[in-house]
Amino acid sequence: MGDVRDDVSRIGEQDLHFFAEGTHAHAQAVLGSHPHVAPDGERGTCFAVWAPNARSVAVMGEFNGWSRTSHPLALRGDSGIWEGFVPGVGRGDHYKYHVVSTGGHAVDKADPFAVHHETPPETGSIVWDLDYEWGDAEWMAGRAGRPPLSSPMSIYELHLGSWRRVPEDGGRSLSYREAAERLADHVAATGFTHVELLPVMEHPFFGSWGYQSTGYFAPSSRHGTPQDLMFLIDCLHQRGIGVILDWVPSHFPGDEHGLVYFDGTHLYEHEDPRQGFHPDWKSHIFNYGRHEVRSFLLSSALHWLEAFHADGLRVDAVASMLYLDYSRKEGEWVPNAFGGRENLEAISFLRELNTAIYREQPSACTIAEESTSWPMVSRPGYVGGLGFGFKWDMGWMHDTLEYMAQDPVHRKFHHGQLTFRTMYAWAENFVLPLSHDEVVHGKGSLYAKMPGDHWQKLASLRLLYSYMYAQPGKKLLFMGAELGQQREWNHDDSLDWHLLDEDPLRAGLLRFVGDLNRLYRQAPALWRRDAEPAGFRWIDCNDPDHSTLSLVRHGAAGEPPVVVALNFTPVPRANHRVGVPAGGFWREALNSDASDYGGAGWGNFGGLQAAPVRAHGREQSVNLTLPPLGAVFLVGEPSGAGGEGAVVARSVA
Repeated sequence: MGDVRDDVSRIGEQDLHFFAEGTHAHAQAVLGSHPHVAPDGERGTCFAVWAPNARSVAVMGEFNGWSRTSHPLALRGDSGIWEGFVPGVGRGDHYKYHVVSTGGHAVDKADPFAVHHETPPETGSIVWDLDYEWGDAEWMAGRAGRPPLSSPMSIYELHLGSWRRVPEDGGRSLSYREAAERLADHVAATGFTHVELLPVMEHPFFGSWGYQSTGYFAPSSRHGTPQDLMFLIDCLHQRGIGVILDWVPSHFPGDEHGLVYFDGTHLYEHEDPRQGFHPDWKSHIFNYGRHEVRSFLLSSALHWLEAFHADGLRVDAVASMLYLDYSRKEGEWVPNAFGGRENLEAISFLRELNTAIYREQPSACTIAEESTSWPMVSRPGYVGGLGFGFKWDMGWMHDTLEYMAQDPVHRKFHHGQLTFRTMYAWAENFVLPLSHDEVVHGKGSLYAKMPGDHWQKLASLRLLYSYMYAQPGKKLLFMGAELGQQREWNHDDSLDWHLLDEDPLRAGLLRFVGDLNRLYRQAPALWRRDAEPAGFRWIDCNDPDHSTLSLVRHGAAGEPPVVVALNFTPVPRANHRVGVPAGGFWREALNSDASDYGGAGWGNFGGLQAAPVRAHGREQSVNLTLPPLGAVFLVGEPSGAGGEGAVVARSVA
């Protein structure tokens, strides 16, 4: 093993300038470890790490017996970047940096820019490349023709470590490659358009679900190599399924090998604990005012979109970034320069982040998990917004689940919880989430939240999902919800897949979710104009005494409208007249009470002919049988064609 050479570098002067300026969007191309061939033909690896307050930095690894002194790196001018070329080191070699601060503090650190790390509890980095032969060219080329805002988006959210396990092998998690076909088959069968993976970035503590990341450029090696994750995404793309990755720029854990106190100073995090330490999560908050930190995070975001072909990023805990007093009492936070509680540096960073992503990956999308009423989260930065493509509608999730948890006899007193969101539904581009956050920490499963007996609980889930799909906004459902999972989610256990074989009613729920997603994809009225008020109209939202709702969704000109009627009580409603926007035949495209789904079979024989009877301010109407704890979707067919291919229920009308 040769000595470190300082005459070989991958870092240009422009790289140094943009990194220091906070605008380098591809810093991982020059920082970190990169197998390299020197101009004289010698093979080795270029190492580069940012540690401006270090007195010395050396690379240590298997290649030098983990010596902390034998391979020192050289400081590149006043950039704060230490670099060097180590001959003979190549792909697969494990390493760390030994960093000694000017104050004498010494520590062994993993590489912040490494693309591969040792499997926890080991904490080293691994020299690696990202070579992979992709097979998703058709998907990537077609993405530009599917703008997310005006395309169907129903997202299956999952934690890869507990989605399925291998009981015959100690209950271990699946690898990326083992999960690929299984996940693609399940998502295709259930009709979702996208999957969203809880963070797959390397993280020390499995119980953090990936939300306390240390590897901002490296997928977790618990499931395989970077190429194995590429294989998983490639497989999903080839099956027509998009991939969204959760990404966490809000905070990071305090593990010694990670980012915290990196060079003997608070480099990535704020020094003042009132700004740099998160009291809820016991983690550290990025210093968004530091230019190099902005380059680090910006590069990380684009890395997942470019190197791994991700179709979008769901940005976690945005609210904690926006407010300086987030989860803090008086005197525990530092006001901004104007005396306010807004984190001006984080706001600026988020705008720059979204601008860069939509500039460089215009067919991708960003989604904010933002739980407050911060304005214009999903509006462009140039008009004062944060620039995200979408925002999670947390208020809808909480209101709806609170309503559904009521005994049906009391729901008439809470009717406004179902109708309130139309007061703000177009203020943002929303995703309606029924997410992992609602089925952990003692909250119970969605199934457990529903009142009544087993049949009523599953009927209520079918009704809940119907209501979600009827509302404007994209959809998200956490894994297990399609099975009627009874237990609260536990990251150490697999989902209860055996329930599908043991319980025909749960198999019916799974069948319903698949048909609901297929109808959603096939009916443009349910998604084309999500962001336009004209795409949605209440037919009747003022029937609290019977706890019913009816609405109509409109698509583009020439696309048939969809009428949805919902009954939130276990009492079937015969002769329930609903005004419709046009005459002709209204096909019952989906009925949540169909016997195929485990329902009681109340319905409308596949559809109804509209009659010239005025109702709800409309000249035409249909006389429905509205099933108990059920929903019907009617697709307008002015030609009078029948309803082939629909899953329907019998009628008593």
